[in-house]
Amino acid sequence: MNYADIKQYDVANGVGVRVSLFVSGCTHACEGCFNKEAWDFNYGKPFTEKEIDDIIEYMKPSYVAGLSLLGGEPMEPQNQEAVLQLLRRVHETYPEKNVWMYSGYLFDRDIMGRMCKESEISKEIMSYIDILVDGEFILARKNLKINFRGSDNQRIIDVKKSIETGEVVHWEGEKV
Repeated sequence: MNYADIKQYDVANGVGVRVSLFVSGCTHACEGCFNKEAWDFNYGKPFTEKEIDDIIEYMKPSYVAGLSLLGGEPMEPQNQEAVLQLLRRVHETYPEKNVWMYSGYLFDRDIMGRMCKESEISKEIMSYIDILVDGEFILARKNLKINFRGSDNQRIIDVKKSIETGEVVHWEGEKV
């Protein structure tokens, strides 16, 4: 996997100060995407053990709330193995910190309905995700007044509660 960027301090992509990884590679090709260059799977630099070590170090301060995964598309099949390696390390090192993921794939239909049934990797990835912002960005529904999303079709999902109940549970902090 390649990555487009790692932000050591990010306050736009989840609650609190976060470390954010922008992976490369996305097949959604949403019109108006803010990160169009990251559609290319070859864009950026190779994501290696060094980058995982850097992210773990960036997350060390107590004021860092957690990790955010964006793209590109973290749930593209080509990206999942590297994403999983990172999530295992984050969970092992900082079990108290939360993980947000942004995906154009829909949680119920695509991720749980198909990916997790076809791939143990997808299933394990979801076990480490606390909050998922799902759905493709739709330019006609762009909304600058909502938190943590680009368009109002996108949902903020509490993954753990959703898996537990078998239904999509919207994040209660959405009114932040």
